[in-house]
Amino acid sequence: MSESTKTLCPYCGVGCGLEVSPPAARGQATHRDSQGTPIWKVKGDRAHPSSEGMVCVKGATVSESLSKNRLKAPMMRESLDRPFRRVSWDEALDAIVRRLQTVRFTQGPEAICMYGSGQFQTEDYYIAQKLLKGCLGTNNFDANSRLCMSSAVAGYIQSFGSDGPPPCYDDLEKTDCAFLIGTNTAECHPIVFNRLRKHHKRNKHVKLIVVDPRRTSTAEVADLHLAIKPGTDIDLLNGIAHLLLKAGDLNTLFIDECTSGFAQYAQILEHYPPDAVADRCGISIEDLETAARYWGESDRVLSLWSMGMNQSSEGTAKVRTLINLHLMTAQIGRPGAGPFSLTGQPNAMGGREAGGLANLLPGYRLVKNAEHRREIEQFWEVPPGRIAPEVGRTAWEMITGLETGEVGVLWIAATNPAVSMPDLERTKAALRRSPFTIYQDAYYPTETAEFAHVILPAAQWSEKTGVMTNSERTVTLCPAFRRPPGQARPDWEIFAEVGRRLGFREQFAFANSAEVYAEFVRVTRDRVCDMTGISHARLLEQGPIQWPCPLEETEIANPPNLKRLYSDWRFPTPDGRARFAAYHSKGLAEPPNPDYPFVLTTGRLYGHWHTQTRTGRIEKTTKMHPNPFIEIHPRHATQLGIADGEMVEVRSRRGHARFPAKITRAIAPGTVFVPMHWGALWADNAEANALTHPHACPDSGQPELKACAVALAKVTDANQTVATEVTLPVPALTS
Repeated sequence: MSESTKTLCPYCGVGCGLEVSPPAARGQATHRDSQGTPIWKVKGDRAHPSSEGMVCVKGATVSESLSKNRLKAPMMRESLDRPFRRVSWDEALDAIVRRLQTVRFTQGPEAICMYGSGQFQTEDYYIAQKLLKGCLGTNNFDANSRLCMSSAVAGYIQSFGSDGPPPCYDDLEKTDCAFLIGTNTAECHPIVFNRLRKHHKRNKHVKLIVVDPRRTSTAEVADLHLAIKPGTDIDLLNGIAHLLLKAGDLNTLFIDECTSGFAQYAQILEHYPPDAVADRCGISIEDLETAARYWGESDRVLSLWSMGMNQSSEGTAKVRTLINLHLMTAQIGRPGAGPFSLTGQPNAMGGREAGGLANLLPGYRLVKNAEHRREIEQFWEVPPGRIAPEVGRTAWEMITGLETGEVGVLWIAATNPAVSMPDLERTKAALRRSPFTIYQDAYYPTETAEFAHVILPAAQWSEKTGVMTNSERTVTLCPAFRRPPGQARPDWEIFAEVGRRLGFREQFAFANSAEVYAEFVRVTRDRVCDMTGISHARLLEQGPIQWPCPLEETEIANPPNLKRLYSDWRFPTPDGRARFAAYHSKGLAEPPNPDYPFVLTTGRLYGHWHTQTRTGRIEKTTKMHPNPFIEIHPRHATQLGIADGEMVEVRSRRGHARFPAKITRAIAPGTVFVPMHWGALWADNAEANALTHPHACPDSGQPELKACAVALAKVTDANQTVATEVTLPVPALTS
């Protein structure tokens, strides 16, 4: 193969277009990895509408991991204390089908669980939903999007009547005021930030507000940085709304004609005067008033958020409170304006479209909606009532189900929960109790492989053809351009083969992924996420396409501008109105106290991706970030007698870990920061999630991975620590 292939970066939800070329021919100079394997050349695709040729270091080096530490054949073992043995696909699949049937008819289908990933292509997601929800009759499919974006999903659904980010990336270059909260966009979504930053620098009137307890690379270039205390997001947002209401900076016509619930919301705002909000948030009244003024004076306000909002025990409330600001000022459905969640995983959006969470069904439908269940049952040609009416187990509820013995089969695919789940020691103990765990991944070893009974080799990006949807609803075809190593197979093919062996041959009679996608888009007809006008063939010919893209659009010469949702200010709710939400701030689920006086927050670094399954195997990214660390404010470092680079032991109620200290004023006093990328394979006793707790948002089920109470102690040698008492003010909880 000599021609280049246009595809999509398989890392974050920005969805940057890539152009990949094969290594040079034999005898010509070519770039090779440390094992001597020729490396595919990667550059940005200038024609891709989302990234315009830009690419970050992760995307530029992604091909360097394709041949390293790959899982090439199925493996099995009878118990976790036995070694794996290589087996054929037939032996592995027969064992899986036998166990699924046994559990299905003894414990019931509700004892079968699958935990998937935003690394799936949409075809993988869709076939998994059809297998579990449609054929086996269990809604126990959840994905690591539960840990990532489920609060955004819940917030959009409750406020607008449907999931789906209303804005698009073009709005980054059209806004007058960008309000970034709970997102270190410069490091975690760098190409989005590059577009916004260029617009910001070119236009002096454009304001950039960043809300973050850390002075990140994003915050450093802001016109206003609000370093609020963790857990005070709702206080801040209600405080800004209080000032907007007081100043009369609201659109009463839009509120009256297009929304409901404003009166109750306005009553809540009375409790958030500037002096009280500034005190709770740990910022000045002047800065609070400046934020409100920037918002109120701007014609076009665009908000961006990510994990810092979503990963919270009140994540949905935070998202809806931010959306409230857009509703009271009519900052939605117009160029440069709207509430824009930045997706963490490359195809978390595609997963949401395909129904890839325990509460969803394909086409932006809900499990609890009886009509939605009937529609999908008829479409899949399964008996009425086959889709269970109850929401399935969330990711954490799968862990607790292992603890109680209610889960008989756990199938994990394309994710690494033995590093990414909260309360890791409890998670690992539950995984050890699993009667039967199937683990499907492209790499070996990973931390989760330690807990598997069956391991299946999966084809990954570059080795299978399918689509992904990025944060702005743009769908890109990712063609296969190299053969899978060994016996690795695409995820959807594995799921479909299991379905056929279970007796559901008609439901899984697909010859290729194009046929899978063609079936999937039919189920989106007349939904907010209508993609009936998209196909593999059209994507290959035309390039990336943004939804909504109904079939009718392909039949007219000049299709309407569908870049933004709700441009007509009508919403998919029963009365066509968007809904205000009235929330008081509850604060952190685990606030600091004298025994655990610091708030630990976690996050990502520019060069690494999640649990390093890929980036830990790439020389350039490991050199950028060779070791984990903990950020500590100089004031507390002095109190504890800790110098830069010295080891610090961090303890929570659940566990402990050790990190070298990074003394910096970039972290707010009372808060410490640890990156989440390092699992047991990459560092010793440096797992951030050994410290975090599983308390979750009651609406979204998303755990509060962004904050927990910890104590710090200087490590004097390999076995001892020196504890020094540090007194910090314990924030009061608001009603």
